[in-house]
Amino acid sequence: MKGNTLKGILLVGIGAASYGILATFVKMANNEGFTTAEVTFAQAFLGFAILAVMNLATKSRRLPQARANTKDKLKLMLAGTSMGLTSVFYYLSVRYVSVSICIVLLMQAVWMGVLLESILEKKRPSAQKVIAVVIVLAGTLLATDLLRSQVVLDWRGIGFGLLAAVAYSVSIYASQHIATERSPLQRSLFLLCGAVIIVTLIWGPSLLQQFNPVVLWRWGIILSVFGTVLPPLMFTKGMPITGVGLGSIIASVEIPVSVLMAHFLLHETVNTWQWTGIAMILMAIALMNLRFRAQLE
Repeated sequence: MKGNTLKGILLVGIGAASYGILATFVKMANNEGFTTAEVTFAQAFLGFAILAVMNLATKSRRLPQARANTKDKLKLMLAGTSMGLTSVFYYLSVRYVSVSICIVLLMQAVWMGVLLESILEKKRPSAQKVIAVVIVLAGTLLATDLLRSQVVLDWRGIGFGLLAAVAYSVSIYASQHIATERSPLQRSLFLLCGAVIIVTLIWGPSLLQQFNPVVLWRWGIILSVFGTVLPPLMFTKGMPITGVGLGSIIASVEIPVSVLMAHFLLHETVNTWQWTGIAMILMAIALMNLRFRAQLE
């Protein structure tokens, strides 16, 4: 059992770490002159293409299973729009504030998810979750360095980062509740289809004016693999082994990975107060899932 748990931890960790490197690569792509529209579309389009090929390649070897009907497909595509919006807002945020701050803003999905769950399921959050939310908010103040009066943040970056968190929380909730009996590859394909549609609708005019196909192989492949293909597959395999509680804690490795990538590749500085805030957010995620110990026994 412990061996299986360690396998699950490794799979979830790989998926989370993959998400963690995205913002740094997007920032590097922006520095090379590629627009947010080009980068976002390249990731979504190539991710969809790769998953389509994977679905076709495994179709003949697939065991008998329930196929997604039209209703399920439409639900998944609608849910996929939140995935597309997450990328759109997150990558816009990266243009205006540091990667370190962007990932902290995205992790506000922790308390937004609690709020969304309480509204949709009409139940009050536990005291444990409320305390965790307070810790997240306090950690955010430190992690974004807002307490230092000399720090000036671009509010466009803050706004887009929070919108990304809203979309991310919707995406997480939807992925856990829609057509869960379908195969992971089927679900991922139609989720990505919805993401491609919303990204194309938003950035279509910009892409018609400017689109450098070099972005597809320069940055699109790596972003699609680490952003839209690898994480869902790792989570799909790993989460059932670890359980949601332990899995959520392991998935929070995305935060330090993102910060460290930005530090080493973009030379972003992170002071002691910011690390303290990040540690508080990680502690809050653990607090919300204290029951994970039983899964290691």
